[in-house]
Amino acid sequence: MIKKSYKTLPLKSNFLAIEKEFSSYDNSKIVILSVPYEKTTSYGRGTAKGPAAILRASHYVEFFDEETEKEVCFSHGIAALRAMNLAKLSGRNVLDVIYNNVSEHIKNGKFVVTLGGEHSISTAPIKAHFDNYEELSILHFDAHSDLRSEYDGTKYSHASFAARVAEFTTEITQVGIRAQCKEEFEFIKQKGINTFYAYQMRNEGFNSELIEKIISTLKKNVYITFDVDYFDPSIMPATGTPEPNGFYWDETMRLLKEVCVNRNLVGFDVVELAPQEDYKFPDFMTAKLIYKILNYKF
Repeated sequence: MIKKSYKTLPLKSNFLAIEKEFSSYDNSKIVILSVPYEKTTSYGRGTAKGPAAILRASHYVEFFDEETEKEVCFSHGIAALRAMNLAKLSGRNVLDVIYNNVSEHIKNGKFVVTLGGEHSISTAPIKAHFDNYEELSILHFDAHSDLRSEYDGTKYSHASFAARVAEFTTEITQVGIRAQCKEEFEFIKQKGINTFYAYQMRNEGFNSELIEKIISTLKKNVYITFDVDYFDPSIMPATGTPEPNGFYWDETMRLLKEVCVNRNLVGFDVVELAPQEDYKFPDFMTAKLIYKILNYKF
């Protein structure tokens, strides 16, 4: 274990507003790392405000989960660390800093949840988990495949994060995809990436058979990267690049639950929330999404 003092957020601004007894670093199995980074968003903006909005909204999420009959915040502890300051960095330098932070917490035996920020940040925690766990698959929830070689002149774009991941592993399963360029479509076929397109999922039905098919593509250990634009804009309008024909709460929870039951979830990130001042529900839903995954995992 790396002996170091980690600055956690106080009750008034941490995840779920939980007391120090359950939110200190040493007493917590779960660590929440806020990465308010936004440099390459290409349509709607505001993802840098996502982590803070999620933490604020989490104060209204109930501690007790009636489905799992658990209170993971008390049984395992959740330490929300102070947000990373990446204002002066960009591109590869940002990923290196995030990678080092996530790796450190993994080595300390923590289950790491990373909050974005734009999706470009996800390459770093994915690589950190890839380097620490064998037999790892990436389960990617998104409206977009994010496999462009580069976008707007940078290969570290939010539209290219999965292409960077594919440089060190193609054990990627994508769910909910409904927007991509032709080159991404060809890249998926060439590299054998498991992609479940939204139109196919709707045509076949989001049922137990589809869920089994998705899980069958995953190795023993799984890391989830979750772009909130995977959800339908009717329930998730607070994101930079919304796409029609998205997905809903119940079907998504059934998939997440089965993933946690049948595979070993080792970490996850949630990205691309762009909070809206006059509509708080997306912030709350994202906070509840995080807590549901934690209750399914533990």
